[in-house]
Amino acid sequence: MTTSSKSLGDWLEDFEREAFRLETLDDYSKSGGVDAYQAFLAGEPQPESYRTAGWLTTVGNAVRAGKRIYRVHVLVRPLTEYLRFELSWGYRRNMTAGEEFYILDTTGRDNPITDAPDFWMFDERAVGTMSYTQDGRYTGTVFPGEERLPEFLAFRDKAMEHAVPFTEWWSKYGE
Repeated sequence: MTTSSKSLGDWLEDFEREAFRLETLDDYSKSGGVDAYQAFLAGEPQPESYRTAGWLTTVGNAVRAGKRIYRVHVLVRPLTEYLRFELSWGYRRNMTAGEEFYILDTTGRDNPITDAPDFWMFDERAVGTMSYTQDGRYTGTVFPGEERLPEFLAFRDKAMEHAVPFTEWWSKYGE
């Protein structure tokens, strides 16, 4: 059920104020940056194509225009190999363009948002829920109707209430 005439890519280019992402998985390894992930695992340097990825331009353009792109990742330690890659290479790289990251670490405690899917929310008015296979391959986005917007606002607010800034979390648990 799609209720948006825009695609996820359209929303990422056209939002007006803020784009929020909730990440709930510990493996997105088949969804992009596959070559960089393999280089990370092999102990090699970041590929040039990864260091200059188009996402950095998207984020940088949005931030320079006064927009906010931020995300919360729900995770548990010890980190998977993929999360070690995403946080140490991806998040730190994307922060240079102005993206904000927060960590909701559920190690040793209950997850306050157990029923939340991965999603993007744009300007508190459109939500795209993300689907993935078990091995981390992105399979698509569905835009649920406006009637579900309060549910996703609550997920975002609860995630932000329990999350800490990535740099604070990384200084304690990063590698």
